[in-house]
Amino acid sequence: MIPRAVRSSFTVFKQPNGLLRRNIPSRRHLVAAPKASDGPLLERRADRQLPDIKGNAWLRTVPIFLLIVGASTLAIFNYQKSSSSVVTSTLYALRTNAHARKVLGDEIYFKHKMPWIWGHINQMHGKIDIEFSVKGGNGEGVMRFKSERRTRMGYFETLEWTLETPDGQKVSLLNSQGLDPFQDSAINKGAS
Repeated sequence: MIPRAVRSSFTVFKQPNGLLRRNIPSRRHLVAAPKASDGPLLERRADRQLPDIKGNAWLRTVPIFLLIVGASTLAIFNYQKSSSSVVTSTLYALRTNAHARKVLGDEIYFKHKMPWIWGHINQMHGKIDIEFSVKGGNGEGVMRFKSERRTRMGYFETLEWTLETPDGQKVSLLNSQGLDPFQDSAINKGAS
């Protein structure tokens, strides 16, 4: 049994064998959108005409929305970099490095509460090249760390680890021969 409200929207066709068929919906015409003077709208049809868009408010809101989405995306990716093991490890190594403590003093940490990590960290492809601002009790500077893994299953090799002060002085944080301080670690000795 078809409900009465639905039954009225179907057209009755007579088949050649004399039976009636009620499964083809009739064509309904669009109804104009209500006007402000029409009174309260108690019922809406699904196929009614949409009202006209007044003004170009979307021309102002779409760029603002895109700007917010872009800034949020950048902030999320920067947060991911700042909380990575590479950044925390290099910051720890910077705190324990004698050259860095001589230049920056004690209590070495990020220069800003929300640090901006420049560069890229791609451990999958074996390329790390980052820099960020740091400060200590005596001064501040920019720490740059560059490391590369040359073979697929090889270890990372530190190419550059420097601290640059605001006056342009560049201090190499690698040991005095320019070698990687982690090259003779227990992991590498066990692998040999």
